[in-house]
Amino acid sequence: MTKPKVAFYWCASCGGCEEAVVDLAEDVLAVVDAVDIAFWPVALDFKVSDVEALADGELAASFVNGAIRTSEQREMAELLRRKSAVVVAFGACAWLGGIPGLANLSSRESILEFVYRGSPSTSDGDGVRPQEETDVPEGRLRLPHFDETVRTLDQVVDVDYYLPGCPPPVDLIRSAVTALVEGRLPEKGSVLAPDVALCAECPRAQTKPTDLKVTQFRRPHEVIADPETCLLAQGLVCLGPATRSGCGAPCTAANMPCTGCMGPTSRVIDYGAKALSAIASLVAPSDEEAVGEAVDRLVDPVGTFYRYSLPASLLHRRVERDAAGSRGGGQGWARRS
Repeated sequence: MTKPKVAFYWCASCGGCEEAVVDLAEDVLAVVDAVDIAFWPVALDFKVSDVEALADGELAASFVNGAIRTSEQREMAELLRRKSAVVVAFGACAWLGGIPGLANLSSRESILEFVYRGSPSTSDGDGVRPQEETDVPEGRLRLPHFDETVRTLDQVVDVDYYLPGCPPPVDLIRSAVTALVEGRLPEKGSVLAPDVALCAECPRAQTKPTDLKVTQFRRPHEVIADPETCLLAQGLVCLGPATRSGCGAPCTAANMPCTGCMGPTSRVIDYGAKALSAIASLVAPSDEEAVGEAVDRLVDPVGTFYRYSLPASLLHRRVERDAAGSRGGGQGWARRS
């Protein structure tokens, strides 16, 4: 019997999702035995031409990790979509934009200006930037275009399933591949993880007060947390109440608060807004000054509540606007297009 062909590809991400596949350990042998890996350039010597030579839809599935920021990533996503029966957004960056999505707080121009002129490590400071096309004796060299906006995978191509996490937990990867091989995948658009909040599987859940109120928020480096008690009850910003379960709660088990990499449950429209609402509802002070002092302890609210999901949010990105309100010098927010 012919084994189904699968592909793995890495776009704008750190590479942790690729390592998560290797973290299957000996189970990766079962995966290799069940499927034919037709494209995995980070691990094996594959070329784009190998994918182009496939018939449309010949790949049973492509697992694409990372957000989309360059023309090359967009073209590869489109190619793999055309060649695949199923496309899986593999990890938080592909699903929601991830950490790379925080670049939507800055314009393309400001990023290039900092990298090639303004950063402390730019010693010559001449501001020379790589050109997208350059003629050399051997011919014309081309570099990918650096897009203005970081986008999620499903803002570029049609996505069938989402596998959350930063990176996706090994158990969820194993279950997803098994379901694919056995033809047991759920309805299109499903997130391949439990649809309940992380608090449901957190070992500290029983210590969370029924009427929890926080008078002062603390950052992890400021306190040695009690390893047995709900982190929220200790004033630490734990996003477990707003975050999907399925990871096994390794962060809270290691005495660190959840940062939200598993994304929202199906009932949430905007993860950051949900997380912010969950934390804001815990503030105990009632007078304006005390509330302000408590909120001031929430350092970098966008980076905290939209750490993994800014491109997928209703905010999407910051845009430049002039004094008259048109795009220019000032700053505002753009709705996702």
